[in-house]
Amino acid sequence: MKIDYSAFPDRSIACIDMMSFYASCMAVLHDLDLRTVPIAVVGNLEQKGSVVLAASPAMKKRFRVKTGTRLFEIPQHPEIRLFEPKMKYFLDMSMAVTNILSKYVPNEAVHVYSVDESFIDLTGTEKLWGPPEQTIKEIQKEILDTLQLHSTAGMGPNMLMSKLALDLEAKKTGFSKWTYEDVQTKLWPVSPLSEMWGIGSQNEKTLNDMGIFKVGDIANTPLELLEAKFGVMGNQLYHHAWGIDLSELGAPIISKQISYGKSQILMRDYNKVEEVKAVILEMCEDVAKRARDSFQAGRTISLGLGYSRNAFGGGFNRSRTIQEATNDTMKIYRVCLDLLKENYVERPVRQLSVAITKLENEHSMQLSLFEKQKWKKRQLATAMDNIRNRYGSAALLRAVSYTPAGTAVKRSKMVGGHKG
Repeated sequence: MKIDYSAFPDRSIACIDMMSFYASCMAVLHDLDLRTVPIAVVGNLEQKGSVVLAASPAMKKRFRVKTGTRLFEIPQHPEIRLFEPKMKYFLDMSMAVTNILSKYVPNEAVHVYSVDESFIDLTGTEKLWGPPEQTIKEIQKEILDTLQLHSTAGMGPNMLMSKLALDLEAKKTGFSKWTYEDVQTKLWPVSPLSEMWGIGSQNEKTLNDMGIFKVGDIANTPLELLEAKFGVMGNQLYHHAWGIDLSELGAPIISKQISYGKSQILMRDYNKVEEVKAVILEMCEDVAKRARDSFQAGRTISLGLGYSRNAFGGGFNRSRTIQEATNDTMKIYRVCLDLLKENYVERPVRQLSVAITKLENEHSMQLSLFEKQKWKKRQLATAMDNIRNRYGSAALLRAVSYTPAGTAVKRSKMVGGHKG
């Protein structure tokens, strides 16, 4: 089978990524050479179990320290430079990069995908700046000259292809342009499947069980079979394997929110189940608020728990689908408590996550005859959310947040979960 690509968009979209962004920013701040100095940005230098958030190329190559390495695993060496994150500074640098991109195209042609990665649509800029490939290289040069930040960039006819060109080739070469003609030679051989953007370990296992091990195998699997197995996601897998993506800039690759979730690595081992429950309640409050702010409700509630490495690690992630979608904090919490009771064993806990999926517009929720207070509870939650939105997340907190187990007070003073 062959796809007629003439029916699909063929634009000049680039995905540009700042190399080792956090480490690069710290190198600039302290006048260090990112290419030669071993640098690591660590979540908290006072906690030996804290993780590395970013590492410079020299740190990765010489000491094999990378993102996710624990502080106690970093060797003692006089040349190694360790820093805690400065999130406000990182965000300022990210905004400076965005300002540079906006000099070349209108604001609506730039989409900030993450703090260190952005998409830019250069379609139609040829008369202003010349060939888009050359324009991207000029942008990279300006970012390096003005901010001392090295970058890599992938270019393609749509957002997906530019992202694939970045992840699968440009991060090794600095720049790469993929066209539809490159799909079969560059994308199809990709294996394992988790190397492909959008395919996680669980989907990879399912695909492997179906005898699918390369991206080309997905492209040559009947669409009906993939849809029967994965639903709407099967349709996406099939078309992505052919390099097809109809996303508009500003809605990168996946067009709508499919879940609301929160996860955190705890600052210490939590040995008591009551302490664990306190943090879960805080997280349910946060997840429910985000859903309410978007007028969404979810039917599937998930709880993830990771045990401490001191207790040999491991953990679980379990979900439960309820009859009626909800964004009520306490309803979500009660389901999480059920999942905790069924799966928790008495071992120290170090990581927790809560999520709601199978979203629907909350206006579609029916008012139950047996819940006379339901509307009043929603109004109360809205009032509380409005206060938090105006005065900050710590303006209204549950009592558990002020116990030794609570994390909300401390996290409210952070930016992106780290020190500002």
